[in-house]
Amino acid sequence: MAYVISDDPARLDLDVAHAYLAGESYWSPGIPRATFERAVANSLCLGAYAPDGAMVGFARVVTDRATFAWLCDVFVLAAHRGHGLGRRLVRAVQEHPDLRGLRRMMLATEDAHDLYRPFGYGPVRERLLLELTRPARELYAEGTPASASSTSSTSDGVL
Repeated sequence: MAYVISDDPARLDLDVAHAYLAGESYWSPGIPRATFERAVANSLCLGAYAPDGAMVGFARVVTDRATFAWLCDVFVLAAHRGHGLGRRLVRAVQEHPDLRGLRRMMLATEDAHDLYRPFGYGPVRERLLLELTRPARELYAEGTPASASSTSSTSDGVL
């Protein structure tokens, strides 16, 4: 039996994904479990599964499923790299029925440009995008408001 890519939310192993993202990734060190779970609940997620059924890779897509998607949190556990799982995850994202025909798919990477380039990803046009960035190490520091598990709202429900 070979590795399998699936978008079935019931198969996701959030313990594996959270452990990797919070402890090993450079982009979300220390992300609180509640924050991660909220991100997963509001995204399209795919898992890569070893022949024994264990989740060994992950990709998350933030999307409106009509015009735009942001590919993020892509990883393959070190022991399972070298089997093309990263490429298979990216291909599965691009071929997913909910994501076909999107006008724009974006991502950010510090070190995996060679993975994404063959799929058509390239640098953004200068001055096209603006960003507001908050470093994960500061956002997820213990005791900061962003690390709290509650959701903010106003008393009348209007923000």
